[in-house]
Amino acid sequence: MTHTPGYRVLDKDLGRIGHAEVAQMHAFRPVWRLGLLVLALVGGLLVAMAVSGAAPGVLAIGAGLVVAAWLGMAIGANDVANSLGPAVGAGAIGLLPGLALVALAGVAGAVLAGGAVSARLAAGIVQLAPVADDPRAPLVMVAALVAAAIWITMATGIGLPVSTSHSIVGGIAGAGAVAFGLSAVAWGTLAMIASVWVATPVVSGGLAGALLILLRIKVVKAPDRAAAALRWLPPLVGLMVGLFSAYVLLMMNRQLGLSVIVGAAGLPALAGHLLTRRAVRRELAAHPRKPGIKPLLRPALLMAVVILGFAHGANDVGNIAGPLSVILSGQGLSAQIGVVPVLVLVCGGLAIATGTLLFGRRLVHMVGSGITRLNAGRAFCVSLATAVTVLAASGMGLPVSTTHVAVGGIFGVGFAREWLDRRPGSRAEALPADETRRRILVRRSHVVTITAAWLVTLPVTGALGALACMLVLRVAVP
Repeated sequence: MTHTPGYRVLDKDLGRIGHAEVAQMHAFRPVWRLGLLVLALVGGLLVAMAVSGAAPGVLAIGAGLVVAAWLGMAIGANDVANSLGPAVGAGAIGLLPGLALVALAGVAGAVLAGGAVSARLAAGIVQLAPVADDPRAPLVMVAALVAAAIWITMATGIGLPVSTSHSIVGGIAGAGAVAFGLSAVAWGTLAMIASVWVATPVVSGGLAGALLILLRIKVVKAPDRAAAALRWLPPLVGLMVGLFSAYVLLMMNRQLGLSVIVGAAGLPALAGHLLTRRAVRRELAAHPRKPGIKPLLRPALLMAVVILGFAHGANDVGNIAGPLSVILSGQGLSAQIGVVPVLVLVCGGLAIATGTLLFGRRLVHMVGSGITRLNAGRAFCVSLATAVTVLAASGMGLPVSTTHVAVGGIFGVGFAREWLDRRPGSRAEALPADETRRRILVRRSHVVTITAAWLVTLPVTGALGALACMLVLRVAVP
């Protein structure tokens, strides 16, 4: 079977996803082994508590802190490639500075914008507020954390890419149903979250495709690339910085008026515009005839890394901070259920940052290597579309999978490039029928993989959460 060279763009990017997933599994092995140790430690802790007759709160705090710390490091190690891999692969930033930048942005995102998702996981999936004084409430979250840890460890061992956010949601629902009955589970909220899991990759794909079309038409294929870059790139980065600053301000204080937010975000937007304009002029001075796209997009890529790292911290910290806040509230160490203290958000962000710094180097190096890297333009579109989508979900308190959202961006970029190649005047020829069928199969395989991971995770972690809750309640509650 022959393949048309002009239509391999999406196939290459989908192939890169496959390579990245394989690299992710290999690079994640040290964290996986640590997970086995953590599960063994929690099992021993359960046995010790049962024999000694210690109070349930002691069990909850001890087991919860151990598992949450490992989950935080696993999140930081596993998802750092989504934030940093494209930029490193495109040569926009070095590995070590990039890891530090993502870690800092993640902590900032956790502290400044992580409260909504954390509160949703703490009290929105299972209605724990009416039973806040019940000793079973903290144990539900212990069981949910244990269930998520078991599933992530098992899935990594068999090579199935799964989401921590999906795992935590399923674990909380299953454990809560066992402890307080099916009526305690907010099934409407659960259905809404599941529908968002389906919608967010589509939204990310649309945004990434639209960004690519804009860049391709207005900059890359412009008759005068230098003038076009100077006209479009500084305002684009300035708009990114301004919108991001406005979002952060809104998350810090939702009572701020529109005029205050716009005024406060204007200065960072202007700074981003001027700095990008300076960087573009520098590249144009060095290569006036045909400036490279990669150097021109470097400021935009760096900003996208910061925004995506912030978004990752804002959304994924809830997987740790939400359950922990309930566990601590059971011992009077935290506020009421549904209110997540800043200190808990800080600790969750630091756990994720630790995983990024300790275990992220190997994964980003593999994902950002020549075999899996995206070019600068596609990396920017995917990173920014993923960040915007995840930030929007975080603002609404909805936990989503950063990896699945990023894959949606890859699809959007690939389809947009093919659409551009089919436009009148394009050098590409019509796609043969056999090639069309082959490509449908390639895309379908990736859709099936992603969908299977999503469909399997929720019921499996729900069942594991139920089993873990039954065990924990048997051991801890007379």
